Amino acid sequence: MLMPKRVKHRRVHRGRMKGKATKGNTVTYGDYGLQATECGWITSNQIEAARIAMTRSVKRGGKVYIKIFPHKSVTKKPAEVRMGSGKGAPEYWVAVVKPGRVMFEIEGVTEEQAREAMRLASHKLPVKCKFVIAEKEKGGEE
Repeated sequence: MLMPKRVKHRRVHRGRMKGKATKGNTVTYGDYGLQATECGWITSNQIEAARIAMTRSVKRGGKVYIKIFPHKSVTKKPAEVRMGSGKGAPEYWVAVVKPGRVMFEIEGVTEEQAREAMRLASHKLPVKCKFVIAEKEKGGEE
């Protein structure tokens, strides 16, 4: 599972997810991408499940890029523990995703294969997604 190697502050606030993604909202590395259309937390397990679904779908052909990383820790207190006595221990790690964020990219496969791989990956994620195609760069005419 993905998680930071080391962090300065283990326990972070929940924060709020408002607005659209300004960074990472275009397809940069691959030819096709999976873009979030709503906000949410995506756990490291969900990222891994989506990655496995995509690589199995394209039968290990092409290249898959993961453009989100779980930096935020989510804490949880043990069961049947009384209120108070501080915040719980980190339970798992999440990536905060806003609308417009491109989460996964793929290259080296046909559009049909990419659509199917992204469809399977989107079923593993808790946010609504859409399939996007990279805009081709125009040739430099001088």
